[in-house]
Parts: sequence; C-alpha cells; structure tokens
Amino acid sequence: MVLPEGFVLPPWYLLVPILVVLAGVIALLWALEPPVTDQTVLAFVPWMMFGSALHVLHRLEAYPDQFETLFATPTVYLVTAIIAGGSWIVGIFLYAGGLQSTIERFVGVAGTAFFTVFTMVILNIGWEEGTFELFWPVISVVVAGIVTAVAWIALSLWFTDVAATTSATGALVVFGHALDGVSTAIGYDVLGAAEDVPLSRLILEAGESLPTAEYVGAGWLFILVKVVLALVIVGLFKEYVEERPQQARTILALVAAVGLGPGVHNVLQFIVT
Repeated sequence: MVLPEGFVLPPWYLLVPILVVLAGVIALLWALEPPVTDQTVLAFVPWMMFGSALHVLHRLEAYPDQFETLFATPTVYLVTAIIAGGSWIVGIFLYAGGLQSTIERFVGVAGTAFFTVFTMVILNIGWEEGTFELFWPVISVVVAGIVTAVAWIALSLWFTDVAATTSATGALVVFGHALDGVSTAIGYDVLGAAEDVPLSRLILEAGESLPTAEYVGAGWLFILVKVVLALVIVGLFKEYVEERPQQARTILALVAAVGLGPGVHNVLQFIVT
C-alpha cells in the first residue's frame, strides 16, 4: 500500500558496501555532534534536490546498466545521504581548521554545485530530445509557494508559538509537501501522469470520485491532505523543538525531504518529459 512502483534493491555486492559506508558516515557524525539549526536544515535543501536529480536521470536511462539500480528507489536516497553526509563531515573539519566561516556555507555551496551540474545534464537531455518545457514546472513551483504562504500565515495567526518555534524548518516542511502535492495534482489532472505510490493514488482516486472533480480535478484533495498533514506534524513537533532542538530539527529535515524530494523530482521530470 505504501511502496512505489519501481521499488528495487541493487545486488548484494553493491548494497552491502553502500550500507557499510552509510553506517560509517552516520557514526562519525554522531561522534562529531555538529549543531543542527535552521541554517543547517536550509543548507541541506540543495542536497534534497540533488537526490531528485539523480533519480530523474535514472528515469531517463542515463546510467550504465550495471549501476542503474543505485539510482532507483530506494537506493538513490542512501547514495544521496552518503554524499551529503560526507560534505557535512568535510565542512565540519574545514570549519574546525579555520578554512570556512560556517559549516552551513560549505554544505550549502557544495550541494548547490552538485545539484546544478546534474540538473544541467537533465535539461540538456530534454533540449536535445525536443521535450524541454517550462510552463507547468514553473506553475507548480509558483502555486506551491502561494499555498505555503497561505498555510504559514494561517498557522502564524492561530498558532503563533508553533510558527515561531519551528521557524524556517517548519516552513520548509510545509513547502516541501505543498510542492509534492501541487506537482502531483498537475501531473495527474493536466499532464496525464500516473501516480506510482499506492497510498497517494488512493487519495487521487478519492478526489476523482467527488462531484468537484468535473470542475477542479482530482488533485485538490491530495494537495489539501499533504498540506494539512505537514501542518499537523509541525504543530506536534513544537515542544520537541523546544526541549531537544537538535534532534527535532534533524527529524523535521527528513520530513521536509520526504516532500521536497518527490516534488522537485516531479518538476524536473515535467521539464524534460
């Protein structure tokens, strides 16, 4: 009911080294105990988008056959976590050595560079194949921004302490899931795209069965569910952020990535397909 179509694991001789390296990265970060603030979470936004770019290239069959499963779901998340975690570790040591003013700056710049390079490859493929199109991807981002602004203003008015406490991290959670919801709705209602995740497909089909589907499509219900769920999660994390901000913001960053990653994936795929 939850796993998306195309969920495949690589052969053991690729999966085992990935898990070992990932465990090493996590263990080293655990030992270093770097601070996790709003700035830290925002610095990892390009890395969340970078994982999406890697997976889009997998959909475009851009990788050699022997390595393509590394960039399918779910292994692409592990690969992205290793690279992003490695950049965090490098940033920590550069900061300790006085070579960087902040850890977040190195992490953010490195992530932006990786995302930009791989996105340019995706755009070039779309351009060469004559499938390059920006209209609906831009609409997806703009509408998601508007939905996020409305939702966050409403949260700030009625639950001021929640918005103030979770701050930029909470706003990122809402935007990530709004982008996923809006881009999925546009893909389903306008572009005729299929939904891979069974649970999401059930919500879309529920929206399609409503009388409103004839006038506004089926995707509005999916957007509503995603945004409301994001707001509820942010609200539930208020006390956790106050009591244990480092752990709470780390988990909220993962929640944001679960929305932002698929959302950016949809946007990139719309551009080239």
